[in-house]
Amino acid sequence: MSREVLLLVDALAREKNVDKEIVFGALEHALAQATKKRYDGDVDIRVSIDRENGEFESFRRWHVVPDEAGLQQPDQEVLLFEAREQIPDIEVDDYIEEPIESVDFGRRFAQDTKQVVLQRIRDAEREQILQDFLARGDALVTGTIKRMERGDAIVESGKIEARLPRDQMIPKENLRVGDRVRAYILRIDRNARGPQVILSRTAPEFIMKLFELEVPEIEQGLLLIKSAARDPGIRAKIAVYTNDKRIDPIGTCVGMRGSRVQAVTGELGGERVDIVLWSEDPAQFVIGALAPANVSSIVVDEEKHAMDVVVDEENLAIAIGRGGQNVRLASELTGWQINIMTAEESADKSAAETAAIRSLFMERLDVDQEVADILVEEGFTSLEEIAYVPINEMLEIEAFDEDTVNELRSRARDALVTEAIASEEGLDGMQDELVNLDGMDRITAGKVGLAGVKTVDAFAGMAYDEFGAVLALPIERARQLIENGFKDVTDDEMRLIDAKYDDRARSLQAKARELVEAK
Repeated sequence: MSREVLLLVDALAREKNVDKEIVFGALEHALAQATKKRYDGDVDIRVSIDRENGEFESFRRWHVVPDEAGLQQPDQEVLLFEAREQIPDIEVDDYIEEPIESVDFGRRFAQDTKQVVLQRIRDAEREQILQDFLARGDALVTGTIKRMERGDAIVESGKIEARLPRDQMIPKENLRVGDRVRAYILRIDRNARGPQVILSRTAPEFIMKLFELEVPEIEQGLLLIKSAARDPGIRAKIAVYTNDKRIDPIGTCVGMRGSRVQAVTGELGGERVDIVLWSEDPAQFVIGALAPANVSSIVVDEEKHAMDVVVDEENLAIAIGRGGQNVRLASELTGWQINIMTAEESADKSAAETAAIRSLFMERLDVDQEVADILVEEGFTSLEEIAYVPINEMLEIEAFDEDTVNELRSRARDALVTEAIASEEGLDGMQDELVNLDGMDRITAGKVGLAGVKTVDAFAGMAYDEFGAVLALPIERARQLIENGFKDVTDDEMRLIDAKYDDRARSLQAKARELVEAK
């Protein structure tokens, strides 16, 4: 028996030109699979072959798991306290093994399991080729299209076959069998039956790597590409930066008479490339990213990670771009949400936000318009700021004395506590899926619950003004407006509702609708 094992290993190793250790491992796996068939349950079997004499032993084994975890796979696991009854010093993730009778290894077994062994050898060969390929550290693949599979291109590069999916090809490019193609390594899919290297010609990283090939200063570390955004085949933006004052980042990437940027554009099917100077100042970066539009002013909202960019009428169409392309790419490049507006629209928005904040302070702090206006003029935008800003900052407000400051802070804290208590009551009976919705906090969830909305389905179906009212107004008033179809809503309340129904609120409801659609 042992001689037959060694002969089989030696024959397969020579036939497939692989290391004997790979064959031993494949044979151990085949023997284990054959042994498992003797048992009814999904047991774990290990087989060990002696590399010198070919003798092999078989073991049934159990994985040691924490006591509190319980047994998820009873045929393969044992709790720690039970395992320590047999081996006192055993630890979690160790194994308990029990010797069992091995299967007979004869000519019939060798024939029956040869395909299993060969498949394991092929898998090992494939993994080794993949590891050798990845060890080169290449980010780009250049190869020949060997065949097309349901619209995807299978690219051969050396010993590796890679897949370029249809949705990762540049739109309108017509790739055919035999074409030479270059692409970015998007990911490795080890579970794929076919090629495991997945390529892309549309990823932003592809254009970054192409510039690295064309611009020696990038490889030398003198110039950095900070980010890139693309509308594949049509337009792209890249952000460049250098610490070396002797280098012009944009001119270096453009090259003599545009040679460098034209080489990249040619690879990308004529994709127009805007080269933008990166800046540590986000506002300055956004201004550069929106070129060729001229920006009049910018308002930065750090909390929402958004910017309101004001342009004049002449630059409005340029800033937005055809189909919103320019502003969309600028937003992707900078990582900021960019809202393009005219000076008139900006003034209207500012007035609406001021009115909403004023209304909030008058309602929740029980103060008149004069006091609320002073708080707004001093830059306060929420009850939390009034309640918890250092008292010295509020005492610097000339219109308020110390007693007034203390009273305002006290009222703000009382309002927040009342809101928190009410919100906790609203969570009673609420669906966990809604409470734990990504981006949802307990205060918001509680307000929604107090309005009678307890499930993801109901939340997803709320109209925007209903959700805005729940966020912005006292809950009784919000419920009243929802029930009467907003018939007696005031202008100030609508401003407050519009201001509160912001991007975060839209995002929450969008996620809820995705959950509902996925059911």
